[in-house]
Amino acid sequence: MSSTTILVASTDEHFREMVRESLLNMPNAKLAGEYPEITMNLYVRVLQDLERNPEAALFLDLAGDPEISLKALEKLKQAAPDLYVVAANYAGDADTVISAVRHGANDFLQLPLRRSDFRDALARLERTPRRAATGGSRLGRVYTFLGAKGGVGATTLAVNFASVLAQRKANTVLLDVDWCNNDVAMQIGAGGAQHSLFDLSDSMGRMDQALFEGLASRDPLGFLFMGPPDALMPQGYFMGPVFRELSTFLVEKYESIVVDAGRDINSELVQTALQVSSSIFLVTTQDYPSVRNAQRYMSFLVQLGFTVDQVKIVVNFYTKKPGSHLASLDQIQQTLNQPVFYGIPQSPAVLAAINKGRPFVTDREAAGDLDRIFRSFVDKATGRKKEDAAA
Repeated sequence: MSSTTILVASTDEHFREMVRESLLNMPNAKLAGEYPEITMNLYVRVLQDLERNPEAALFLDLAGDPEISLKALEKLKQAAPDLYVVAANYAGDADTVISAVRHGANDFLQLPLRRSDFRDALARLERTPRRAATGGSRLGRVYTFLGAKGGVGATTLAVNFASVLAQRKANTVLLDVDWCNNDVAMQIGAGGAQHSLFDLSDSMGRMDQALFEGLASRDPLGFLFMGPPDALMPQGYFMGPVFRELSTFLVEKYESIVVDAGRDINSELVQTALQVSSSIFLVTTQDYPSVRNAQRYMSFLVQLGFTVDQVKIVVNFYTKKPGSHLASLDQIQQTLNQPVFYGIPQSPAVLAAINKGRPFVTDREAAGDLDRIFRSFVDKATGRKKEDAAA
């Protein structure tokens, strides 16, 4: 029997728990994504998960707010017309079912959800011929760099990642959500920017591309940048919900959004950035405290619902012959129980570039081998090599 991949959207934890428990007894089925909020922007997160699981089907609970949920369903089906959607509601009358189908539902379940009804819905799903739901709209991708501890170079990797994309003429935005350090501005020479992420709190309701680009700083390479205020201050209203709304706007307007998440994985703002990410790069070095912390971070990310496919291990300042005071690549992979995605070597060009306040990829001759290796990392991270091969 072929495997079945499920996504579930419901504001009701009991509904989501019922789906999780039901799937435990079905070895041919897996849960690939949960969405505890149903808004008009639901399609953004679903499309991101469909990139990794194009055969997935969505179970959508309409009961929380039927009007918003139906509008979200309609927009989702416009973006991904081939997505198979099973809608659910407490009302099971003909008008309710017909309305759900007209808005795009392929099947309907009446709540409260019973295991037998759920199994029957899965059986109907498996019998239905379907095409992969790759989505009709092309959204930008969010690449987030998370440091396993301070000093591992996550900011430098994020800055240069955005710089390479901008050099390749990709429409790119670089965001710094490390509220305490604001290191991105220093590395690109953008200190004293007139506006910060804090200024977006009151602007999201009227946000458009002209307003955003008026608030953001534009780097000489072409990418747009926004970070925390220069002066240390409380995050205030700029928290998870505002960033989620911002990211939804950005992926509709820009090809690539690169996020420096710092290392505060317990921050609501950082966790929201991780949740909207297409790829998360967990940056560590080969020293044992970094590897141990990376292990702790991986465990926490799994608890938060992230999969191994979403989280990629990047070893910065990598050396092939580490000696006794550093972990080898095999030791890191065994400790983290997943392969290392890429190793970035150490180079004096990094510190020289930071001191100049410009990315090291802007001086390819000075960066030498580091520039070549880093660009190969960007190729692999963005899938450019696969696209070139397919072309």
